[in-house]
Amino acid sequence: MSTEESRPPFPPFTNETAIEKVRKAEDAWNTRDPERVASAYTIDSRWRNRSEFPVGREEIKVFLTRKWARELDYRLIKELWAFAGNRIAVRFAYEWHDDAGNWFRSYGNENWEFDQNGLMQRRFASINDLPIKEIDRKYRWPQGPRPADHPGLSDLGL
Repeated sequence: MSTEESRPPFPPFTNETAIEKVRKAEDAWNTRDPERVASAYTIDSRWRNRSEFPVGREEIKVFLTRKWARELDYRLIKELWAFAGNRIAVRFAYEWHDDAGNWFRSYGNENWEFDQNGLMQRRFASINDLPIKEIDRKYRWPQGPRPADHPGLSDLGL
């Protein structure tokens, strides 16, 4: 197993390794780097994201590039919901604004399935958008990973 084609921790997950996997995914998504994020998925990874169904890393990169060109000042928090074997379920919320300055908090759930190398081979996401006012934002850290001392979803009542 090459380090380029593996992403620890590996399944089967424990509570500790599932929490670690979720935080690593959150940190990567908060970089808004399509190349970095896509490298955590298998070459032939299958997604359902809202009404889109990207297949494979190249389609995932295109999807993410388009997403972050539209969802500006994106900041995300993920939280472990459940896990078993090579699967993890998370809930998440992220804040962003469009090019007209309209703010949103997007809520959702994801189901993940990993291969033996810790790469995600399937991702199913259900997401809803809630318009919010800028003053109602809860995620105000500088661009990049969420600081270790920033509250999580449950702490924020989300």
